[in-house]
Amino acid sequence: MNKVWYKGRVVKVLTHAAVWAIALSLPYLLDSHRGMAHRHDNDGHEQSFFYLNLITNILWVGPFYLNVYLLTPKLFNKRRYITYACALILVFGVMLLIHGCIFTYLFALPHFNPRGATGFLLPPFILTSAIGTTFRLVRDKMQADRLMQEKQEENLKTELSFLRSQINPHFIFNILNNLVALEQMKSEELGPTILKLSSLMQYMLYDTDDEKVPLSREVEYLQSYIDLQRQRFGAKVPVKVSLEVPPGFLEIEPMLLIPFVENAFKHGVGVIENPVIEISLRVSEGVLHFVVGNRFNPASQEIKDKTSGIGLGNVTRRLKLLYGDQHVLLISREGGCFTVVLELNLH
Repeated sequence: MNKVWYKGRVVKVLTHAAVWAIALSLPYLLDSHRGMAHRHDNDGHEQSFFYLNLITNILWVGPFYLNVYLLTPKLFNKRRYITYACALILVFGVMLLIHGCIFTYLFALPHFNPRGATGFLLPPFILTSAIGTTFRLVRDKMQADRLMQEKQEENLKTELSFLRSQINPHFIFNILNNLVALEQMKSEELGPTILKLSSLMQYMLYDTDDEKVPLSREVEYLQSYIDLQRQRFGAKVPVKVSLEVPPGFLEIEPMLLIPFVENAFKHGVGVIENPVIEISLRVSEGVLHFVVGNRFNPASQEIKDKTSGIGLGNVTRRLKLLYGDQHVLLISREGGCFTVVLELNLH
């Protein structure tokens, strides 16, 4: 961690040094004989003026970083504009004083003119201050956007983790009750049922930590869930299933399809005439086609239990977050049939 921080700080310092080196040397590279402030008619002072301007230009580094790290965040960003302007005037006065001292005492140049020096120093000072303020505002905006993005990503991870972890607790309780009944009946289905439940729980608790899982693993989870539900309802609820996974490596976000199946078993059973649940899955040219349908009783509006699973509203949001315009979700309620059609681009 410290090594990464160290490298980041070094890169930052080197980048700033390179930018300043280019900015300070560019005027001299473009015109080595450009006019100088306070240039005297006596050519004997030309070299002194050259070094005076060079030192003054280098000194602009101080006001720039003072503005970036102190004045802008402490005053400008807090809308203390008058105080900010007064601080800039004070900084300019200090720069003018330093320039005058260098002019008079370091190079012993004659005829220092404060008005002329002000006219010479003011444009670069305004430019330096404007660049410093803009730099700080842009940097703060980028940092705020990055923090917001990291927060959103973290919230998304938390939300997705929560959504993945949800499953109808009544389903688990019913399966456990079935296990007890199978044990009492000494049924040969006890062992396979325990293995399927174990596989289902393992997938929920461990495999879903990955951002994506093989499509075959997700379908295997669906099949185990459906088998356990078939065992629970028996012949009371016919379940027609067609899950076709093509050869090859295809990935999908875990626990993405199960809410539709869970919803079908939740609302497709009970006081319903001739209940039936149909589930089909196929992949064509990298596009997953998933259809889940069940009959329901329009006159019986079941009150949703908040602990009974993910819900279509949440899974719809999850699809938008993860796939955006790479998916199509159609939900219809016609003729006593509830149908979900999902097309998902797996590439």
